[in-house]
Amino acid sequence: MDPDALAKAFVEHYYTTFDSNRNGLANLYQEGSMLSFEGQKIQGAQGIVAKLTSLPFQQCQHSITTVDCQPSGPAGGMLVFVSGNLQLAGEQHALKFSQMFHLMPTATGSFYALMIFSG
Repeated sequence: MDPDALAKAFVEHYYTTFDSNRNGLANLYQEGSMLSFEGQKIQGAQGIVAKLTSLPFQQCQHSITTVDCQPSGPAGGMLVFVSGNLQLAGEQHALKFSQMFHLMPTATGSFYALMIFSG
């Protein structure tokens, strides 16, 4: 599969799931996965999902502006940089956001997020 198409499919799935059911993101992480968020480092699928579900807003809508993808080493990983807007329920103005994912292949042919950097 084309890396750009794969990155776009991952991003679409990630943000659709984030906006509708953050608990559903658990299968995109493994115990070695790490989220860097506002100076905090959270490791493992359970810890990452706990952090995401504890954010102070329940409803949001991501609007993606860019998805850039680069290969990352011989293991078949990919670096994916995403930018866009985040509209929170009840807020008039959208917030700008950016995130970077380091995706790694699994033995079953899918990908998981090894590292996530939020800005």
